[in-house]
Amino acid sequence: MNGFWRVLAISAIAVCGHLLEVLPAGGQAAWPPKTMRIIVPFPPGGTTDVIARRVQPLLERNLKTTVVIENRGGASGSIGTQAAVAAAPDGATFVLVFDTHGANPALLPNLPYDTVKDLAPVMLIGTSPMVITAHSKAPYRNFGDVVAAAKAGTVPYGTIGSGSLAHLAMSQIGNSLNMTMTHVPYKGGGPLTTDAVAGHVPVAIASIALLSAHIKSEALRPLAVTSARRVEALQGTPAVSELGVPGFDAEAWWGLLAPAKTPPEIVARMHAAMRDALQDPGVRQNLSEQGLDYRLSSPDEFGRFVESEIKRWTKVVDDNKISATQ
Repeated sequence: MNGFWRVLAISAIAVCGHLLEVLPAGGQAAWPPKTMRIIVPFPPGGTTDVIARRVQPLLERNLKTTVVIENRGGASGSIGTQAAVAAAPDGATFVLVFDTHGANPALLPNLPYDTVKDLAPVMLIGTSPMVITAHSKAPYRNFGDVVAAAKAGTVPYGTIGSGSLAHLAMSQIGNSLNMTMTHVPYKGGGPLTTDAVAGHVPVAIASIALLSAHIKSEALRPLAVTSARRVEALQGTPAVSELGVPGFDAEAWWGLLAPAKTPPEIVARMHAAMRDALQDPGVRQNLSEQGLDYRLSSPDEFGRFVESEIKRWTKVVDDNKISATQ
């Protein structure tokens, strides 16, 4: 082979090799894309936002791409989730949802998507018990004080939003104890925390992951946890099940989803990338210290979990006649 043909052959091989890198088997688009977005369906400052921003630099490093965190709050997380549903199923868009995702079908009759059919599960990231707190200067030394005050008059309590698990949990607790409290829904964990720490709302309920730092600083006083048993991080704080609502158990959760019809191989690769990022020692220590219990489930496990949450909280909504405006 003379020099000309040798150079031509080498060039052809190089071009073909480059194409094989760009176009995987089957001619599908390359993944990851140059830019990927993770939609956070709540304002900045809440736990969904914190988790997304903790893993962002590690995803960028490991996948060698740009990852954009896009906050789209409103309507109990459904506005941002709808944006993910409407996105192309090409692996360029994911949504990091909170526990409202499992309650919205029961509380939002005009939800513009099917929670199960229109989204592909990637991973249940983790769970966390919720904690009912009072501002340090509020007159409530324990949960019994809150119950007594609510039965005598009214007690405002804040949550991350209407239809959140915190909202449903407090409604169920209130009905069980024959008390009425005034729900003050915020547009995410960031705004709720700001007002709770400032004392603008005397009682707040949210995940331990969201409120732990402010409990440690003694700005907030823990009154009760919503898990079936006491939790190690707040060992002196009783469970609601000890306080007149036997068997009560409700935990916040976080998960990652993709638009429906996202190729399974892309879902699998994103699952692996998220797992690696969340297993980073620094990330794991930080999130665990905030009260997040790691789950890192498979996509199939997360899909079954979402279906069970929808079924469970739909029954709670129906049995307790809870509305999004309650």
